[in-house]
Amino acid sequence: MRWIATLFLLAAPLAAQNVRVRMETQLGMIEIDVDAAHAPVTAANFMKYVDGGLYDGGAFHRTVKPDNQPQSKIRIQVVQAGTNPERRGQELAPVALERTSQTGLKHQDGVISMARSGPDTATSDFFICIGDQPSLDFGGMRNPDGQGFAAFGRVVQGMDVVRRIQQAPAEGQNLKPPVRIVTARRAGR
Repeated sequence: MRWIATLFLLAAPLAAQNVRVRMETQLGMIEIDVDAAHAPVTAANFMKYVDGGLYDGGAFHRTVKPDNQPQSKIRIQVVQAGTNPERRGQELAPVALERTSQTGLKHQDGVISMARSGPDTATSDFFICIGDQPSLDFGGMRNPDGQGFAAFGRVVQGMDVVRRIQQAPAEGQNLKPPVRIVTARRAGR
């Protein structure tokens, strides 16, 4: 019995280790370090979509840059992506919002975060910050509720690809055509 408790204690920290994801897009590879230690709920949610293959065939569909948000008083720079539209019915239930005030993560250049319409509504869409975006943190006013968004990792390779996605042809904030995600896998698989 004692060895089971020891084994459990040794295995527990492994569950909170960061996970590396390689996302192949039409424009190149993006490598993401998913921070399961600081944002375990959001990281686990994202990894369920990765492991289920739901981002394969998905796309970066939105680009937000200074010149395409005329109605916003607080301007940001991000690119947003989601799952394969043919598999949208397979989305998981929304997850609880892990606020940056709880996780300690900030919306800095290269940070990946979950898109949402209100607290506790995030499912599969995510965005990547281009430049520091403090208005997306808890207390920031990009979202009127001030709750911010759930940052859960960082791009460690491929920010040049993220910037190419941001500059791809768009109508307003909608990328035309969207930039396809070929595959999203745990690194090493």
